[in-house]
Amino acid sequence: MLETSARLMKLLSLLQTHRHLSGAELAERLGVTVRTVRRDIDRLRQLGYPVDAVQGTAGYQLGAGAVLPPLLLDDDEAVAVAIGLRTATASSVAGIEETTLRALSKLEQVLPSRLRYRVHTLQHATVRVATPGPAIDPDVLMAISDACRRRERLRFDYTNHGGSRSIRDVEPNTLVNWGRHWYLVAWDIGRSDWRSFRVDRLAPRTPTGPRFPPREPPDGDATAYFSRQLSAGPWAIRATVTLNQPAEAVAKIILPGMGALEAVNANHCRLHLGGDSYAEIAWMITAIGVDFTVTEPPRLVEAIGALGRRCLQAVLSSRG
Repeated sequence: MLETSARLMKLLSLLQTHRHLSGAELAERLGVTVRTVRRDIDRLRQLGYPVDAVQGTAGYQLGAGAVLPPLLLDDDEAVAVAIGLRTATASSVAGIEETTLRALSKLEQVLPSRLRYRVHTLQHATVRVATPGPAIDPDVLMAISDACRRRERLRFDYTNHGGSRSIRDVEPNTLVNWGRHWYLVAWDIGRSDWRSFRVDRLAPRTPTGPRFPPREPPDGDATAYFSRQLSAGPWAIRATVTLNQPAEAVAKIILPGMGALEAVNANHCRLHLGGDSYAEIAWMITAIGVDFTVTEPPRLVEAIGALGRRCLQAVLSSRG
């Protein structure tokens, strides 16, 4: 009986890990006959596990049931889930902290002592710096996500950064989580162009609109489009610099959303970026650590010169 129970647990683990496995594959992994696998599959079904037969492959896969079955996790998977739950407690989604802590508490109760030690060690040695940001209603996120998945038009009330309100009708494409902010990348029907919207500034209207055919975002990548939009936001000052490295190399060292890169040749690229002051842009450019020349505007040269003089003065003062 003990041997049978252990085999059932191993069988369940295999079904949870793989999309589908044939009866012969399962028999080989378990060291039993195909007939024994069929009997074990029937036992799992009697216990409430929805094991489905895959048509055309003589295989099996674990389907979705009415209740959540026990999950079998190996050591690394269990630690990864615990760390993920601990990280999620600082999420910007409203109300998720309490739910996450409940799930984490349940998981930690059943963790073996060796794994609980690893999780607690990381927890006690880590400090998470809270960053300000609006709390997002999870129901709003789910409504937008469902519209994206079903490719249904979304109509919502929107308040932009200046406080102006409007009603927007869009074809939703992708939700982007940026720090503690959530954004929707969508095709704006009224503007006949792609746009990104802060989720905390929109209120969906129901019901959703008709379905629409998929539309490819600029350059085929909604994330890249959003990064460019973020760098080209409503900044008070815009600037362009030429960097003495290829675009592929610079892309690996700049922060996402810091600016839009444009390849010039095999050894140079341009970075288009914005900020609230010339001093802020000067700091961002010099922080990259790549030689550069200022393309525009001329006042940025003055700000970089002022920054350079302060740095030089600091070096001279430290030398006495």
